[in-house]
Amino acid sequence: MDLERFKEKNKILKAITLIILILGVILLNHFISPVDISGKNNSEIGLKEAYYYLELGDSEVQCLLCPRECILEEGQRGVCGVRQNIKGKLYTLVYGRPVAVHVDPIEKKPISHLLPGSKSFSIATAGCNLGCRFCQNWQISQVLPEEIRSYDLPPEKVVQLALENNCQSIAYTYSEPNIFYEYMIETAKLAHQKGLKNIYVTSGYINPEPLRELCKYIDAANLDIKGFTEDHYRKYCLGKLQPVLESAKI
Repeated sequence: MDLERFKEKNKILKAITLIILILGVILLNHFISPVDISGKNNSEIGLKEAYYYLELGDSEVQCLLCPRECILEEGQRGVCGVRQNIKGKLYTLVYGRPVAVHVDPIEKKPISHLLPGSKSFSIATAGCNLGCRFCQNWQISQVLPEEIRSYDLPPEKVVQLALENNCQSIAYTYSEPNIFYEYMIETAKLAHQKGLKNIYVTSGYINPEPLRELCKYIDAANLDIKGFTEDHYRKYCLGKLQPVLESAKI
């Protein structure tokens, strides 16, 4: 008798679990919806001269965007994988080429006190300047731009789609927006002109000067401090803690 009761309860639990899973999928599709955009292409990259770098002579350049400050010879890329020395000048390879484009609830950023209940048009490109062992978006953050499909989506198109999808903000998120700095800041400027807010979801691994310039156009930020010791950052993020703390102060 006890065995029969156990089997019956087990069936009920399985049925409840299945119902919960189905409801979860329905809710996920409702609240996190990818945007329908044509024109995907595996091979194209978005070239634009970088905003923060030095020409060192002999075709060498030094990137000044993040604390790594990579020194690159002709043809070399930075640690992020998306900035390359091309004929003695530094270029971003992901300008206008996001690999993730979604309409999310703003609470997913997570932002709780700006436009609660609203939708945020969310974008990301390939690449990252950290190498976190626990990255949940490693499929896009730890690849080169030519290794993953991307959209042809310049800043003006991002703003247009955000408005068409009834979003009140644009979020730079998922991977690491610092590595698509030029794309982010140009989009953010246009967004403000159209009355949209800008949300910056970041590791904070960026130099002070570009961060201060960016903050002129940012309305809310979620800076993710991934640990509280240099040892943790060195072992698990392949970076340093101190620059992140400096960014948090700014």
